Amino acid sequence: MKLYQRFLDGIPWYLARHYWWAYLWPRSVWFFDHQPIINAILFGQYRKLMDTTIERLKEAPLERVLQLTCVYGSLTPSLIRQISTPLHITDAAMIQLELARSKSTGTSELLPTRMNAESLGYKQDVFTTTVLFFLLHEMPAEARRNTLSEAMRTLAPGGTLLITEYGPLPTGHWLYRFLPFRWLLTTLEPFLDGFWHDNLPALLNEMASLHGKSVCQSWNSTIFSGFYRVSEFKLSSTPQNEAG
Repeated sequence: MKLYQRFLDGIPWYLARHYWWAYLWPRSVWFFDHQPIINAILFGQYRKLMDTTIERLKEAPLERVLQLTCVYGSLTPSLIRQISTPLHITDAAMIQLELARSKSTGTSELLPTRMNAESLGYKQDVFTTTVLFFLLHEMPAEARRNTLSEAMRTLAPGGTLLITEYGPLPTGHWLYRFLPFRWLLTTLEPFLDGFWHDNLPALLNEMASLHGKSVCQSWNSTIFSGFYRVSEFKLSSTPQNEAG
């Protein structure tokens, strides 16, 4: 048995095979959930990325908020502080949900569920805002499409989708142009190159159309000379004559 297969219980294959060392091994969960480590991985940009996400959240409808998969660092408690209702959070890994739960101060602040982001158990149109923080680039193309389809299905018309991620293909950025680093990054992140080449607004609209909805990008902020981005999308129903 290969090492990663020990982590396959209810875990998507790509997460177990390529990221067990980062998200599923107890020692790594302890190691990576330290602010200096997270900040180093994101080249000193973590605080700016999180603060930009939280600041934009203040403009979003906060009646029912979903954080789609757990993340290291202080994002989850920061989201909890911004909303007056419990934060819904889901992840395929129980160890990550337990870590998120440890960052909440009360049982009523967080509603954790174990689900695969590609097949959510939530009802249609149940959330008013959904937050995806550095998730999509860690998925193969099919999983990425399925996850965005589920995000569109569960987000109500008039709702907001906040995506904090790598920017589009950064051909002019010095990190991308430095070949040894590009090799290292795409080795550790085997699906990043595919995500770099995605047209995210077009892909979101394609997935939204499956559920009779449409998406417009209402706001976008580039960070670290475009290497990262925080994007806001607004969801609406597609008129019946257009949907046909």
